Amino acid sequence: MKYLRIGEPGSETPVALSDGKYYDLSGVTGDIDGAFLAQGLASVEGLPEIDIAGRRVGAPIARPGAVVCIGMNYAAHCAESGATPPAEPVVFYKHPNTVVGPNDELQVPRGSVKTDWEVELGAVFAKPASYLESEAEALDCLAGLVVVNDVSERDFQIERSGGQFSKGKACPTFTPMGPYLTTLDEVADPQALRLWSKVNGEARQDSSTADMIFSLAHIVFHMSQFMAFDPGDLLLTGTPEGVALSGRFPYLRAGDVSEVGIDGLGATANPVVDAK
Repeated sequence: MKYLRIGEPGSETPVALSDGKYYDLSGVTGDIDGAFLAQGLASVEGLPEIDIAGRRVGAPIARPGAVVCIGMNYAAHCAESGATPPAEPVVFYKHPNTVVGPNDELQVPRGSVKTDWEVELGAVFAKPASYLESEAEALDCLAGLVVVNDVSERDFQIERSGGQFSKGKACPTFTPMGPYLTTLDEVADPQALRLWSKVNGEARQDSSTADMIFSLAHIVFHMSQFMAFDPGDLLLTGTPEGVALSGRFPYLRAGDVSEVGIDGLGATANPVVDAK
């Protein structure tokens, strides 16, 4: 099953995608949020079909309670960033209001000259997760997986950070996501997913979640020892090499189109504009 949200910001209709057909979930839930994900959807039988042609696709989950992010989780990305691979997962936060849809505008912040893209595998929780006993429990806590662009402003993140990443991570529109949330039963192996990014149609990142330093299951288990996740929360798992920070590519600027995708999970394509 895949879940998505269709319509203008603040007025999205919850939708299920099953066997190539779209179904209106308005009679089942008001939104794709933690309360809905905690119970899930057993079947689309009896639900009305919906035509989504020409309509805006929103972020596939309603505003999450938390956006928890793991940094430096691919060895090659650590190398291009000049960092030593961490012994434990590095964590930072993004503001939930940074989440936008897969085709919405991506705003370059005022004064920014180093706005960067980062394709990431995102995981959305369906169950509370706190003090899990093992990695085996971890994936059972998840509703599904989603494509996310963890946009970063590198000057804010590194030179002006004050010692923490979030200044360069929480600017408006910095978490494009979608187009849908894919339930875990449709993903054979979260650690065998190709993920990629492009700018103006030109390849940037091209890697696999097999290259993660810490697996998805380990991250969920590990972080549950330090914080409690709620249904609807979003967890980002790091990005592979191929970002502008490497020095191999120019940073984003108004007029660009930033694309990220994961095979089988969909892709985003966000036009880049200057901050409003």
